[in-house]
Amino acid sequence: MSDVIAHLESVIRDRQAHPVETSYTCRLLAAGQVEILKKVGEEATEVVVAGALQGRERVLYESADLVYHLLVMLASQELSWADVEAELARRFK
Repeated sequence: MSDVIAHLESVIRDRQAHPVETSYTCRLLAAGQVEILKKVGEEATEVVVAGALQGRERVLYESADLVYHLLVMLASQELSWADVEAELARRFK
């Protein structure tokens, strides 16, 4: 697992356990599953639009947003990036 992904995932999990009023992550988690899923969908759409129309720099920016929101969604469902990696390994061994 990437050190950056691991660190981001630990911050998200810490926010779950210890909410901070000013934290975007906490607001997103408190908004509930539907809102989190909407954000994942929105960010995925932004990646697609960037890939089609906006170039590499924007694809990179939007991809980072998508990964962050995906990590929040995974945490909200008590899953982790390691679970995703394990599923990929299972598929491609």
